[in-house]
Amino acid sequence: MSTKLATQDLRKDVPRQRRPWYTVLYTQVVLAIVLGILVGHFFPSTGIALKPLGDSFVALIKMMIAPVIFCTVVQGIGSIGDMKKIGRVGIKALVYFEIVSTFALIAGMLIAHLLQPGKGLNINPATLDPKAISTYVSHVQDVGFVARLQAIIPETFVDAFVHGDVLQVLLIAVLSGFAISRMGELGIRVARMIGVAGKVFFGIIRIIVRAAPIGAFGAMAFTVGRYRVTSLANLAKLIGTFYLTSAFFVVLVLGIIAYLAGFSIFRFIAYIKDELLIVLGTSSSETVLPDMMTKLERLGASRSVVGLVFPTGYSFNTDGTNIYMTLAVIFLAQATNTHLTLGQELGMLLFAMVASKGASGVTGTGFVTLAATLTAVPNIPIQALALLLGIDKFMSECRALTNVVGNGVATIVVSRWEGELDPAKLRVAMKSSHAADEIAGT
Repeated sequence: MSTKLATQDLRKDVPRQRRPWYTVLYTQVVLAIVLGILVGHFFPSTGIALKPLGDSFVALIKMMIAPVIFCTVVQGIGSIGDMKKIGRVGIKALVYFEIVSTFALIAGMLIAHLLQPGKGLNINPATLDPKAISTYVSHVQDVGFVARLQAIIPETFVDAFVHGDVLQVLLIAVLSGFAISRMGELGIRVARMIGVAGKVFFGIIRIIVRAAPIGAFGAMAFTVGRYRVTSLANLAKLIGTFYLTSAFFVVLVLGIIAYLAGFSIFRFIAYIKDELLIVLGTSSSETVLPDMMTKLERLGASRSVVGLVFPTGYSFNTDGTNIYMTLAVIFLAQATNTHLTLGQELGMLLFAMVASKGASGVTGTGFVTLAATLTAVPNIPIQALALLLGIDKFMSECRALTNVVGNGVATIVVSRWEGELDPAKLRVAMKSSHAADEIAGT
């Protein structure tokens, strides 16, 4: 016994070795983004040719999202067996999502009116090519509340995994978890087996994430090479307004929520900086879904709460997408000199509250959702969307970053409401984990 204690004391005295800076994922992603920008700027044709690198990385991550969510949620529900808790967590999460996402929609409208990024452009919609947006408009479907609910139900059990729809996977995972929790001792053993399978899938994710620098390099090189930063001068005010609004929302709105929950929004952003860099490089928040769930569990949130709240937020709490929708609609009205009455704006706001539900973190989805929202404002010609085609890729990065931070905060808040997290321990966990990453890398 004394020998064991002495060994433990000896380990405490041994300083942790710092890994070489070039082996840390955070540094690799930063360098990859910088190199991608340089290649896209100076060699645009090469940057465009590198698009498959970014697409392949996103596809690899998406390939693993459905099984990871399924295993995490099923094991969490199956091992707890408390149906009241699951229902309670779900209701709290949905109430939070609706309130905060509505704040995001209102923030986009207010700052659009305040800064007026589209004023003075005097765009004639008749000069815009409607064919340029035909692909996005053709994807606009019925976004009514009933239609959204029906879309959650997959055609078959396996169909949810085939299409990778987060809400569909979540539905069958919750049903499977409930069924397993009612099987007694056999259910506990089944939940353990699913937990082992989950560890395998997380292991695969960790292998794939090591390729994040390659994916970020290819995605950034393509973005800069294809759309050319110099061509964005006319819409620079809109881009700046959107990034400013998102930063305002994260720091003020989410910052206040985080403060009330007992932690600092800046400390949380530092805690998930590696994941945010991957999102920045790939323009997709889904690429970090498994890693974010792991980090939130490290803070003390239970697997069942993390598994229910964080993935659900990808469809019900897309703060960045909400800001973009209302801001872009008001911008297009200003740019085309289209007058909107207060009633029309309120109607657009109510429509956006429904249309935003179901938007995922994949790049391009926000533009389709915007097209759907624009149908609620017939005064603005639909071809006006062509104005945003060239800059949507740059906007999608900010949308995804805001969505990730918003869903992370939501998960912590709901976990606090469940009494799982102590504020003091939460702050220590964020600080100590951040320090550990500084030494050992991710």
